[in-house]
Amino acid sequence: MDDKILHTLEYQKVLNTLSQYTQTSMGKARAEQLKPSVQLENVKHLLAATDQACTIDRLKGSPSFGGITDNTDSLKRARIGGTLNPHELLAIANTINGSRRLKRFITHIHEDESVDILFNLSELISEQKPLEDAIKACIDESAEVMDSASPELAQIRRDLRNGEARIREKLDGMIRSQSVSKMLQDQLITIRGDRFVIPVKAEYRSYFGGIVHDQSGSGATLFIEPESIVSMNNKLRETRMKEEREIEVILQKLTALVAEQCDLIRDDIDITGQLDFIFAKARLAHSMKASLPRMNDRGYLKLKKARHPLIPTDKVVPTDVELGNSYTSIIVTGPNTGGKTVTLKTIGLLNLMAMSGLFIPAEDGSQMCVFDAIYADIGDEQSIEQSLSTFSSHMTNIIRILNHMTPKSLVLLDEVGAGTDPAEGSALAIAILEHIHRMECRMIATTHYSELKAYAYERKGVINASMEFDINTLSPTYRLLVGVPGRSNAFAIAERLGLPGKILDFARGEVTEEDQRVEHMIASLEENRHAAEVERSKAENLRRELDELRSRHERELAKLEEQRDKYVEKARLDAKQIVDKARREAEEIIADLRKLAQEEGASVKEHKLIAARKRLDEAEPEQKRKTAARRSAKQEDRRSIEPGDEVMVYSLNQKGHVVELAGSKEALVQLGILKMKVSMDDLELVSGSASSKKTQAQRHVTTLKRTRDENIRNELDLRGANLEEALIEVDRFMDEAFLGNLGQVSIIHGKGTGVLRTGIQDYLRKHRHVKSYRLGNYGEGGAGVTIVELK
Repeated sequence: MDDKILHTLEYQKVLNTLSQYTQTSMGKARAEQLKPSVQLENVKHLLAATDQACTIDRLKGSPSFGGITDNTDSLKRARIGGTLNPHELLAIANTINGSRRLKRFITHIHEDESVDILFNLSELISEQKPLEDAIKACIDESAEVMDSASPELAQIRRDLRNGEARIREKLDGMIRSQSVSKMLQDQLITIRGDRFVIPVKAEYRSYFGGIVHDQSGSGATLFIEPESIVSMNNKLRETRMKEEREIEVILQKLTALVAEQCDLIRDDIDITGQLDFIFAKARLAHSMKASLPRMNDRGYLKLKKARHPLIPTDKVVPTDVELGNSYTSIIVTGPNTGGKTVTLKTIGLLNLMAMSGLFIPAEDGSQMCVFDAIYADIGDEQSIEQSLSTFSSHMTNIIRILNHMTPKSLVLLDEVGAGTDPAEGSALAIAILEHIHRMECRMIATTHYSELKAYAYERKGVINASMEFDINTLSPTYRLLVGVPGRSNAFAIAERLGLPGKILDFARGEVTEEDQRVEHMIASLEENRHAAEVERSKAENLRRELDELRSRHERELAKLEEQRDKYVEKARLDAKQIVDKARREAEEIIADLRKLAQEEGASVKEHKLIAARKRLDEAEPEQKRKTAARRSAKQEDRRSIEPGDEVMVYSLNQKGHVVELAGSKEALVQLGILKMKVSMDDLELVSGSASSKKTQAQRHVTTLKRTRDENIRNELDLRGANLEEALIEVDRFMDEAFLGNLGQVSIIHGKGTGVLRTGIQDYLRKHRHVKSYRLGNYGEGGAGVTIVELK
């Protein structure tokens, strides 16, 4: 893209605003060097990345780029063998840390909301955690090499501290003695040139000997290193030199580690700069209240309520423009100060922004085109930059445009043909516009010449437009009216300002009849437009009312659904209470049966079982009985239940086999070791019976024997069940085992997490028929099996 057009449309000012939203120097450099792309797929990718950054900014806010800096120069020196100082090493460690935090932030967002472009980019960050740890193990946050950087350095610094302590102790003893204290200017110890000294009055210089390192401005005080500590200061100096050499060794080792990862770190810096730049575009979009435009490469533009990004929001007038569908050229006519130039710049600048991957300050649904180039000849006394131009410079610029434009270019011409004789200028303007139109370029041109109104009216693919002018206030509204040519409004303005009527009538008489017809036609178009806008306003009001009605309906529907969910939940809780009550009563009945079995010894009389069954029927929830009745009605069309059939007893939630039919309404059903009469309404056929099942079911048993039965299981496998289901099965299994007179049973629960084993053993600890229990031995299943001894 030509730099001249970028300057003309003030593109760099947008980039300057964008750079203010970056957090790193790398991101700022990218923002300042941003150029529009002429590749449609590339533009779509850039806009998609900005859109994903906007999504993250809306959901979680923008990520922090704190600590990330451009360490490129330090990496170059490390690569060629230079030694990095602690500040440079710490900056590299902080950059690695910041890059890793940024990567994790985007990864966390991507788990909930797809931001694949940013995620794939962040995945390229190498995360040099070992290098960061190595640096921070040696250098603290103040960029000082720590004692723990090496054992040698730790020992050297201990020697330093001990040496300083001995020197201070020696000097403290001197300055506290009465004979010496009177010779001192102040009773304190100070340092000059890394050597400990004391402030001595000048007249006592000969008393101390030693070395004079400094004196006060007046000369009355000498800073003397007493002879008694010269050797100690010398040794301390040697130790400090050892410290410097050891620090240099440590820094060299860390620099070597950085050099090994130099390329990866440089790539990480580049990636974080890209991410900072993308999130800056998202923050710019938020500040401008901008939206994502749809992009195409077929020369189609559609702007809805577009605003110039450099004009304050409270002052800018939105513009609606469509170009490239029914017409490819727009000729905007009308007086000065109407906003024609700003409209041209808005269209051009917003297209450049979209081609750069930036959102545009316009409403959703706006469309922009990826042109191979945008050309503009804008510049007169009305331009935003106040840059003046002559006819010759205009023509020079237009000639350059004509030589370089293609059918895929956008051409913006302001005051085409101006600056010369009106007759020649209008003819020249028509010729230039006709040439550009024939080239099938997309073009928007502004002019004062009324001749161009007729040109636009006669040419297919060219349409008139004007900037609206309010006659009542004598001021422009800055609204672009496509389809309506501009009026001069000179007579109307003069009349409102008080020009005598005779003069106005004479002036109107000088206007040709053809020009008057054109003015009347334009006035008629404006009246029709106003009428259409009124109708459109009514339609918009109706649409809003319909939207409100629909929203109200949706809210009421949501409220009804919420109430329905509450009622369903209440019904579920009520049903749970009924079932819990029935379960408690059933457990009481089973407990009574066990008690009867213990008291009566070998058998329980049939009439007692019937009485217990009646209690179970009475404990059955009303809702369940109704459900069973409905279920029975549905089964009327199925074949009748016969002896030997497998059936489901719904009141007990158990399967059994029909032994015999007791009339038309009841059946004797075998349930494990129990036989009981069950209502036919409480039964549902599961499957047809085999002859072997029918034969087995025909055995008639009228009493409950507490004897060993071959069909009783001595092993229960609960693997894969949850604890609640397992306890129900264990309770049923223990009843069967007790009534079957088993002495020992096995419960297989598996090892797993131990939750199932613990819950089952807690239940067995309280069971009345359990004598003892233990985990299985080797060969019995080990910790995955519990062996239970029954009483």
